[in-house]
Amino acid sequence: MSAPRRTPLPTSTSRLIASRRRVLSSALGIGALGALAACGEEQSASGLAAAQAVDLQGATIKLMVNQPHVLAFTDLLGPAFEQEFGGKLEVTAIPYDQLTSKQILDVQGGDGEFDVFDYFYFGLGELVNADALVDLTDWIGANGDIGTDDFLPSVYDPYTLLDGKRYGLPFDGDTHVLYYNAEVFERYGVQPPTTWDEYDAAAAKITQDSGGSVYGAIVEGQQVPMILGCSFINRLAGYGGTLVDADGGPAFAGQEGLAALQHLITVAPSALPTPLQTGFDQANSAFLAGQGAMLDTWTDLGLKAQDPASSKIVDKWGVVTLPVGGSNTTPRSALDSGFGLGVSTASSQQDKAAAFIKWATDRERNFLLASTAGSGIDPARTSVLESAEYATAAGKATDVIREGLTGDPLVWPKQAGAPKALQDLVDQLALAIQGTEDPQAALDKAAESWGKTLG
Repeated sequence: MSAPRRTPLPTSTSRLIASRRRVLSSALGIGALGALAACGEEQSASGLAAAQAVDLQGATIKLMVNQPHVLAFTDLLGPAFEQEFGGKLEVTAIPYDQLTSKQILDVQGGDGEFDVFDYFYFGLGELVNADALVDLTDWIGANGDIGTDDFLPSVYDPYTLLDGKRYGLPFDGDTHVLYYNAEVFERYGVQPPTTWDEYDAAAAKITQDSGGSVYGAIVEGQQVPMILGCSFINRLAGYGGTLVDADGGPAFAGQEGLAALQHLITVAPSALPTPLQTGFDQANSAFLAGQGAMLDTWTDLGLKAQDPASSKIVDKWGVVTLPVGGSNTTPRSALDSGFGLGVSTASSQQDKAAAFIKWATDRERNFLLASTAGSGIDPARTSVLESAEYATAAGKATDVIREGLTGDPLVWPKQAGAPKALQDLVDQLALAIQGTEDPQAALDKAAESWGKTLG
């Protein structure tokens, strides 16, 4: 995947950080964190000092991060870390389709180059199975000022907990919403859809009536779990379906999954060409340029849509919850991808790495990132999501974002084998969208793979 375009910040980095710090300190009563609070000398199972004060002054922290998060670390957290601690962040960005495997390789291949991993939550089991993440259970328990009760309940356990142990802290609270071009909708007499059938009808009308000058929809269909997987799961949840049943077996091959897949097939002729080659960057750029009328994607897009430096649709867009379908009338979002920060078992400075992730996921940093256009980071803390200051930044998208993150979003599997199972699913979805595989047969084959891979 090509690197994301770097969106210029609306002010200088130092002024932006200072402004965000003043706002959040006033709103949430947060001061700068200089070190971890000392509470004793217990040791966690990993050997990490569970409650020992750690000095980050002058520290250099090496991070492997998801490529769309590059601005968050280099332009926002990096300068803030240098300003507060005189330290340095060395950031290596990895394309999202390689992130989990590269993190495992760094540990098992013997390089041990990194201290902190920005990890997909659905890759958590794979990373733990490879002994790539430090068990932070005792350390988190000993550091009450982390404020774990402030992490959104919808993301805290899914992002960090596996088999009763915690391996990280939530960093990016990812769900999807449906953005639409209000100007285009008005021009062609279309209303924001509440069902997936209405979505397909609106997409077809806009593409046809505009003569192809505007596409009715932009469908993220790149053949990786983070992209095509999200598009399918959004529709699956809308139809009232789920990925796994109460026993952990595959549950997406029934009528809800078939309807979800069929809508991806139906909308393809009306969508920006070609969905299976459309990734995160291409989709965002096309929507912000006014080339497409609808895009279901991550909630931070609204910040960029209002940024004249990156958007041609300032004040010309709207946002609604994801549509429903079939007999389901209750909208439901999904935890689409989502990220935590964890400590690499190969790090030679695990105590400092843990101190860093505490700092990077605190309320001040979460607000800074979630309220900055282009950061790619969404709220992970209740105090940020519910604050008036975040509402000012998120604007008209605020209520829809809050609804998704405070509800009961569909959680992806995260045990060992989950990345492979999800890739097998999107591979079959792509064959059906291409027309080379019967939709039901594609889902059945994916379900069979899940049964073998996940047990």
